[in-house]
Amino acid sequence: MKFHPFPLIALLLGTFLAPARADAATDKQTFVLVHGATAGGWEWKSTGKFLSDDGHTVYRATLTGLGERMHLNSTDVDLQMHINDVVNLILFEDLHDVVLTGHSYGGMVVTGVMDRIPERLKHVVFLDAAVPEDGQSIWDLFGGTGPQDPERFKDGFMQVPWVKADAKPPHSVKHSIKCFNQPVSYKNPAAKALPVTYVAFVPKDKSVEERAKTDKSWQRAESRGWTIRTFPGGHVAQQEDPHGVATLIEQSVSDKNKPAAKAGD
Repeated sequence: MKFHPFPLIALLLGTFLAPARADAATDKQTFVLVHGATAGGWEWKSTGKFLSDDGHTVYRATLTGLGERMHLNSTDVDLQMHINDVVNLILFEDLHDVVLTGHSYGGMVVTGVMDRIPERLKHVVFLDAAVPEDGQSIWDLFGGTGPQDPERFKDGFMQVPWVKADAKPPHSVKHSIKCFNQPVSYKNPAAKALPVTYVAFVPKDKSVEERAKTDKSWQRAESRGWTIRTFPGGHVAQQEDPHGVATLIEQSVSDKNKPAAKAGD
């Protein structure tokens, strides 16, 4: 049988001259996931696995006193300590170009991290999370009223009534009130220049339009020019649909900020 070299040559030329695909390695991200109040890194295990299965590097931070670190829980734990937890995770693991995500109370934490080490961050995602101004605490975001329920907030902690003494891990735990009344710093110009995505988890029986009108964090994010996304689900959508949330986080990395709204606009 006569050998024809042209198909082989064409195949080789096609391999070397075809439009270059992005190297798969360049598409892989380093994610640091920060949980919300009373929770822990365990709450993001399934979402983190979907991200890892896609080839990404994933760190699920657990804040001091919570999750598997509940043995360190005390009324001395505050927001600054939780910011230090995440800053030190990034520094000691020597992480760069981090996609930092924060859920719920975690929005306070990642805001502080943005202010401290913006040079280590590539993108930030607020997942149904608090979006504070400089000098605000999470109580300030809710009208500055502080704890109203004496049974829910006592002995220096926000108690979690659904956790019983014999509950088996993983489970939520009580959370120091100092984390909620301590203000956060957000004044670093480099932090304010970072690309950010704000995601609202919206239950199917709720209106996206109504959420946009009443959600101050959404409004603050929009005024800063951040990308706004919505996702169908409750406040812990990462447990309801971890694969969907993982995909959402991956897609958010390409979001770009718009020009920030000017006062009076």
